[in-house]
Amino acid sequence: MNPRRFLPQAVLAFLLLLVPLFIAAGSNGRIKGNIVDDATDDPLSDISVQIEGTSRGAKSNIDGNFVIKGVSPGIYNLIVTSIGYETIKVTEVKVDSDRTTALEIRMKKSVLSTGRVTEVKGVRKGIDFLSTGTQTIKTQKGTVSAPVSTVDDLLRRETGVTKDAEGELHIRGGRSGQDMYDIAGVEKSQSDSKAKYNSASNSPGIVRQNIIAVPKPVYCPPPPPPPYPYCPPYINGAPYDAMYFRNYGVNPFIDTEDDNLSTFAIDVDNASYVMTRSYLERGDLPPADAVRVEEFVNRFDYGYESPRHEPFAVYLEGAPSRFGRNSHLLRIGIKGREINERQRKPANLVFVIDVSGSMNRENRLNLVKKSLFFLIDELDKHDRIGIVTFNTSARMVLPMTQVRNRSRIYDAVRSLSAGGSTNAGEGLRIGYRMAEKWFDEERTNRIIMCSDGVANTGTTNPDELLRRIKRSADMGITLSTIGVGMGNYNDVLLEQLGDKGNGNYSYVDDLEEAKRVFVDNLTGTLEVIARDVKIQVDFDPEVVRSYRLIGFENRDVADHKFRDDREDGGEIGAGHEVTALYEIKFERQPRREAKRLGTIFIRYKDADGMEVSEISRPIKRGIFNRRFSDSSPRFKLAAAAAEFAEILKDTPWSHGSSLRAVYNLAREVNKEWFSPEVDEFMRLVERADRLYEDHAER
Repeated sequence: MNPRRFLPQAVLAFLLLLVPLFIAAGSNGRIKGNIVDDATDDPLSDISVQIEGTSRGAKSNIDGNFVIKGVSPGIYNLIVTSIGYETIKVTEVKVDSDRTTALEIRMKKSVLSTGRVTEVKGVRKGIDFLSTGTQTIKTQKGTVSAPVSTVDDLLRRETGVTKDAEGELHIRGGRSGQDMYDIAGVEKSQSDSKAKYNSASNSPGIVRQNIIAVPKPVYCPPPPPPPYPYCPPYINGAPYDAMYFRNYGVNPFIDTEDDNLSTFAIDVDNASYVMTRSYLERGDLPPADAVRVEEFVNRFDYGYESPRHEPFAVYLEGAPSRFGRNSHLLRIGIKGREINERQRKPANLVFVIDVSGSMNRENRLNLVKKSLFFLIDELDKHDRIGIVTFNTSARMVLPMTQVRNRSRIYDAVRSLSAGGSTNAGEGLRIGYRMAEKWFDEERTNRIIMCSDGVANTGTTNPDELLRRIKRSADMGITLSTIGVGMGNYNDVLLEQLGDKGNGNYSYVDDLEEAKRVFVDNLTGTLEVIARDVKIQVDFDPEVVRSYRLIGFENRDVADHKFRDDREDGGEIGAGHEVTALYEIKFERQPRREAKRLGTIFIRYKDADGMEVSEISRPIKRGIFNRRFSDSSPRFKLAAAAAEFAEILKDTPWSHGSSLRAVYNLAREVNKEWFSPEVDEFMRLVERADRLYEDHAER
């Protein structure tokens, strides 16, 4: 055979073989759609759309549009979620090769629902879901709740703790300023509803609310006057009655071509970590809803250096992820300017203390009293303290008193005793009245509420109470909450009150933790240096293919509201640190060689003048280590803390990981950088690992 003739034929045959590969390479379809409010036809932004059973998803933009690219041909279900709207499961969404499936999704606001996902099929138009076809989503109407008139109604509307006439427990919640809705925590129509309810909502991106309570038909009647009877539901085999938590969902990976902006409010709460520690030390695994990943990460001191002149210093570090697949981990650290204790402003502190019968349990009130003694010893003689207590009613125990009169304050604290029901609304109302009377612009003005968070009586107007909290926060009177107790505890209420009051939320389970809150972090707790702090990360789509913010689900801010200075943000105290983690995936073949991956913007208000400022920092390639092992010990600790929380929360991103791997990483950190906190962290991981093994054996 003539070689010259054979060569062109061979090349032609080879090219023909490649044709199917090129066709296959471009054969994926995509899903796009528009999401609107069913009542107003207004476009809805920041709505999460997730392909069920996968990590693929997108969020709608300001025009209500979303696109999920690179979807293999097939039939899928979509989960569409947003706080304040009914969750929708769109079934039988067909995707063809090189075609666009176009959907129109209409969402109804949810005032009262059953907590289950509404499953709907689309109404097909056009030619079988081709690019000209649409799918119209229709949902059931909700029922309107009764007017709010009591603190019980406030809890039902704002955080969801209430009982109906048949004793069924309900929970409700939502972020400050957003519409919220009720759901039943336990279905009466299903004997095994608790298990089905919990297992039905593990998909990423689903916003779920839950109550850890007794499955029907067990029922705890409303408490009679003291002494209270003990009605023990069981979680993990141990009795913790009426523990109220809320699940805010799990952030999905977002394609940067669809949404290159990630925006959230920052805070420095770490109550979730301390409560998890309390569960583990008692020999029980925490409920998944009790775990907030960002609060595990922010439990630790990462040693960021304080800025000298700026209010914040920003620290960045990245490396290939130890736990994520084909991804890199990015750490963003923010350090607030430190203020010498002698330089801090004098404080007006009003303590609003729960002295109801439930505070007798586990010596809760005694723990609060000892915590106050710690604080009194640390305060300056020019500071002032006032004390309000509440049970069935509320009263002023100590008028505003200068700390130089310590003996008088000690006597007031020693006199506190527990009994009666819980009128939290009346206690806060009297506390705010005292704080407003003594308000001084030259001082730190703060209310500190100490409680287990479960209110069960009161006739105050909750709308008026919430307006007062917001008005006082804008005026400069902040509200912080301190939680105590396991059982008859409302995590949802205390976290949201701290959020609405522009303060923070801490959980105290022993004297060591009380010392940490009231002594070690005193200046940072009292002296706020910046208010309404928001972060926006702008990723370069030509370099970063997708990203996932780890945690902060309940701090999400719509991208277009980043520079809306009416939008609530977080508060940072003097010397406080905040750490956020992103998991990012780079483009396999970047369109250009870029020296930066994106830009971080931080917007905040000055604590005194309330003047708005904004700073920015580039995310440069040089901050990424080539190997995870090359990263700093503190970077590794943040990765270990996040993975520990994700495993306990059972997020989709933790599947395939193990607590043993987390423990080994923590041990590696402890060798490089020993600290008592890391030592304790290792013990907690080891204990959780043993508990998982024990439960598996059972």
